[in-house]
Amino acid sequence: MPKNLNLPFYSPTPKKSTCSKRQGFYLPGSYPHKHGIGDYLNVKVNSLTSIDTEIPFSYYDLPYCRPKEGIKDSAENLGELLMGDRIENSPYRFKMYTNETQIFLCQTKPLSTEEFKLLKKRIDEMYQVNVNLDNLPAIRYTKKEGFMLRWTGYPVGAKVQEGYYVFNHLKFTVLVHKYEETNMATVMGTGDAAEIIPTASKKTGSDPPGYMVVGFEVVPCSFQHNAGSVKNLHMYDKYPSPISCDPGTVAMPIKENEPLTFSYEVSFVESDIKWPSRWDAYLKMEGAKVHWFSILNSLMVITFLAGIVLVIFLRTVRRDLTRYEELDKEAQAQMNEELSGWKLVVSDVFRAPAYPSLLCVMVGDGVQILGMAVVTILFAALGFMSPASRGTLIIGMLFFYMVLGIAAGYVAVRLWRTIFCGDHKGWVGVSWKVSCFFPGIAFLILTTLNLLLWHSNSTGAIPFSLFVILILMWFCISVPLTLVGGYFGAKASHIEYPVRTNQIPREIPPQKYPSWLLVLGAGTLPFGTLFIELFFIMSSIWMGRVYYVFGFLLVVLLLLVVVCAEVSLVLTYMHLCVEDWKWWWKSFFASGSVALYIFLYSVNYLIFDLKSLSGPVSATLYLGYSLFMVVAIMLATGTVGFLSSFWFTHYLFSSVKLD
Repeated sequence: MPKNLNLPFYSPTPKKSTCSKRQGFYLPGSYPHKHGIGDYLNVKVNSLTSIDTEIPFSYYDLPYCRPKEGIKDSAENLGELLMGDRIENSPYRFKMYTNETQIFLCQTKPLSTEEFKLLKKRIDEMYQVNVNLDNLPAIRYTKKEGFMLRWTGYPVGAKVQEGYYVFNHLKFTVLVHKYEETNMATVMGTGDAAEIIPTASKKTGSDPPGYMVVGFEVVPCSFQHNAGSVKNLHMYDKYPSPISCDPGTVAMPIKENEPLTFSYEVSFVESDIKWPSRWDAYLKMEGAKVHWFSILNSLMVITFLAGIVLVIFLRTVRRDLTRYEELDKEAQAQMNEELSGWKLVVSDVFRAPAYPSLLCVMVGDGVQILGMAVVTILFAALGFMSPASRGTLIIGMLFFYMVLGIAAGYVAVRLWRTIFCGDHKGWVGVSWKVSCFFPGIAFLILTTLNLLLWHSNSTGAIPFSLFVILILMWFCISVPLTLVGGYFGAKASHIEYPVRTNQIPREIPPQKYPSWLLVLGAGTLPFGTLFIELFFIMSSIWMGRVYYVFGFLLVVLLLLVVVCAEVSLVLTYMHLCVEDWKWWWKSFFASGSVALYIFLYSVNYLIFDLKSLSGPVSATLYLGYSLFMVVAIMLATGTVGFLSSFWFTHYLFSSVKLD
């Protein structure tokens, strides 16, 4: 699998070709920007983040230098707002291919008591400053035990013994690559949104050279400026004496009622890195390298085990059916009296389950969530949701979830009609419940967590205006589409049962083992297919690492679907063989119980991998988001198990004639 599978696909034109032009395209959010020598490059700042608290805060909450033109928010999409990104302009300003040193930025006002305490708190909580240039986060390299570690952003400061020091001088390195003109298109503009304008293939040779940003590195330093030297300096003036940037020492202590002085330097280095490969450095972050041998070994074991289960299962059922069909009617009647098994529950196997409306609603929501996951991961694997385009993954998930409301309403209402033998009454109520069940749970969880973030003044809090937008999307798009799907489900023919159901239910004989114990234990096999991949997903969400192996995630998801179906089939057959005809909910939770193990894994990850996570608010946020994820997984996997068991049961009892 190529490492830059989410980066733009580009097909250059041959140098000496007189044939038809080759065509190429850049994926959304991945257009190169051409900058001429001397063009201004504006650095942007994102929210301050920390793996210690997982609560993001605004960059300008701290006493940092502010731009002359004032603080302005960059164009943010819905996905960035939901992720807690707050991208704003910064006072840092570069000129393309122009090295500058000893640039004075500003001297703040004397630190107030509140600012002094807040700075110390952010340093104790290990907050990182995130800066971006041309949509590339600043990357920082450090050495530890002979290994080169890569980090995004730089720490606010450091605590040495009992003193607190701030990193107030930044040494930036911008890697650039010479722009290679093609006869495809020229990208105009240097903002986040670019316009593609077709150009002619001719070249005059007199155009000034242009460069593309292919790397952005930062080295933070703590430097003690001379208070007398900065009194008459203005922003972007040159500091009168040399500034030595040594990241291994600290010299600028934080003191109450004393100002802070900030400065920076920037150097440009021409690099051989091609523009499509500029994200490789981020995709190779420490710890994000997939353990391919371990994962492949796990996949082989799971596939082999699932294959054995499937073969044994199919052979057992086929032998049972063949043996039964070879007997004459008299022998069949005698066999019914003497033998026990699934043949004796023929008049009860399709008896309506308890809480049929809830089952239909959960299956409908499960279809919607599973479809959203498959389609989103497929598009991400094809590169349409690159990490270079922030927020597109969240936007894609919301879009596909709302559109698939049609499938959710259709499946739920058709299942409802099947359970009640074609009665279409109540389909509107079922559709409404489908459109409100899972979104209602999500809204309740997110609102509770959002109140905690609001109370903490975090940028991760969803603004009230965005809440209104989400509610409007819910009731103006998702609900109508679900009702449309329910309408088609009510018009579609219901599934005919192959056998009749008696009015008096058959008594279920006592079982040696509690059936729910088997149901809960069945989730271990599906969990085994994804627990390794789950580690990388959790690291991406909570440790700030870039996740990009969506192709492998798609394979794992498909394998999970297969294993969930197999496990549910086996459990359903086992219950029918012991004359337990209440298989509906058990088939749902046989595969849906994988969510229980994922939640337990989340708790384990909190205890052993997020040891530094501090404060009840941070732990509550983590457990709340984990609960939201677990509910979605339970609905999706449970739906797979139920639908496969329903198909199997229908096929099993329609394959043999029973009186």
